[in-house]
Amino acid sequence: MGLGVERWGREDYCNLITRASHIVCLFTLPFMVLHFGRRAGTLAEWQNAARPTLMGEGLLNVSRQSAAGVDELFGSLLSLGFDRRACLSRYQSPHYYKHSPYAPSPHLLRKLRDYEARHSKCGPGTPTYAKSVDHLRSDGGSSTGDDKECNYLVWIPYNGLGNRMLSLLSTFLYALLTDRVLLVHSPDDFSGLFCEPFPGANSTWVLPPDFPVADISRLGVRSNQSYGNLLDGKKIDNDPAKATAQSVPPYVYLHLAHDLRRSDRLFYCNDDQLVLAKVNWLLLQSDFYFVPALYDMAEFEGELRRLFPAKESVSHLLGRYLFHPSNSVWGMITRYYHTYMAQAEERIGVQIRMFSWASIPVDDMYNQIMACSRREHILPDIDVDAAASSGSNSKSKAVLITSLQADYYDRIKSTYYEHAARGGGMVGVFQPTHEEQQIMGQRSHNQKVLAEIYLLSFSNVLLTTGVSTFGYMSSSLAGLRPTMLMIPKDDGKVPEPPCVRAVSMEPCFHMTPDVQCQGKVVNKEELSHHVKECEDVGKGIRIKGIKLFD
Repeated sequence: MGLGVERWGREDYCNLITRASHIVCLFTLPFMVLHFGRRAGTLAEWQNAARPTLMGEGLLNVSRQSAAGVDELFGSLLSLGFDRRACLSRYQSPHYYKHSPYAPSPHLLRKLRDYEARHSKCGPGTPTYAKSVDHLRSDGGSSTGDDKECNYLVWIPYNGLGNRMLSLLSTFLYALLTDRVLLVHSPDDFSGLFCEPFPGANSTWVLPPDFPVADISRLGVRSNQSYGNLLDGKKIDNDPAKATAQSVPPYVYLHLAHDLRRSDRLFYCNDDQLVLAKVNWLLLQSDFYFVPALYDMAEFEGELRRLFPAKESVSHLLGRYLFHPSNSVWGMITRYYHTYMAQAEERIGVQIRMFSWASIPVDDMYNQIMACSRREHILPDIDVDAAASSGSNSKSKAVLITSLQADYYDRIKSTYYEHAARGGGMVGVFQPTHEEQQIMGQRSHNQKVLAEIYLLSFSNVLLTTGVSTFGYMSSSLAGLRPTMLMIPKDDGKVPEPPCVRAVSMEPCFHMTPDVQCQGKVVNKEELSHHVKECEDVGKGIRIKGIKLFD
């Protein structure tokens, strides 16, 4: 039976059933698949999964039927005025999330509505935008002056999708704090992943292709217009008493990626922020979640406190506000979910990432996963003596595995195929893809990565890999504090303990600014109460970092 479902797929199997029993098949087959497990490897399988339940309009009808008690706007975090059909995920995703632990503060709601109005006034296609671009194109040698109506912040994508989402989220918060308009440079592998997040006819966040800064994708640590190089070359003065709108360049490139130099790190200083506030256009590239460092700037301290009374809520609230998968990606997500996961009473997400610089043999990694699961009671225990499942009180469980490799799925699925879950209850194990390696610059790969991030975020329980941005983003969207697998130390041995429970769902900033700053400083003792070393980094591994706690 299990092999038949694997070979034919759900739709073909249902076609063998008479029309009179077709409805029964649609509702019972997920339970049969749930018991035997499923791994779908290709984009076509993603697209074909659950096609009989799609009904031509995504899951709009399903959402309407289950809308009782569901807040589709996340406590007014999201704005009204969007076309539902243009972005199904915006209003349907609240029906899939299992947790919403934090409501947005009134100050955050006001700040977002103010931002939306500013974006509509200043975004591409407006006279204000055209005026500012014309000045930039004329290369006037200075910013537009003190009378400028709008300032801009251009985000440039870098590294994998998890890094991109976290750096974009950080950049959006920086735009909120500095009253800038966020625009996204969107190469082919990033386009079509997300809906437009801001309401209004002139509110696209995509940077137009005729933007006058040439080769924007090639900007890097050696670029002449980087803030660090401008400082080193004495072409900009980071003394706020000397800097004026006329003395600063029309644009400055902020290189905040992992290979930044010490002079680039001055971005994280309060006085340098006062200088950068004079610049009309800031272009920013980062592969970090740099939000924790913003709390170390006196210029932003009070505003951040009002925006996020709960420090742990930053990535959760801004992630749900900013990121809405496009209809094509949302279809992949919901078709897979309803085919393989929806019938389970509990969903367990397991995200496994192997790093080339901290790898251990597959057997050791599997043993680490199972040791962690036993320690933290994540995966269902098995009964090695039971001949069959017994009992009817246990919940059915769907275990979603996301990994570049298929080995862990195969082993975990075999465990529940060969042994009954203790206490009874069906256990299904599923893996949407197994790409074997991360593929940079490919849109179809990024679509599948985004789909898996969201499928994980619909879990009741999460086990993720420490220091993985993929895992961080899933946890933030889910509103869950995950259990995280510890990274092997340089000796290549299985860590002890094998995992740690996160005390905050905030992502880790995989860097410490480590720079001597001038000007006003925050209260370091107070800061230490909610910015600490990440729990998934430690002695013996090359990554360090800080994160927000409450």
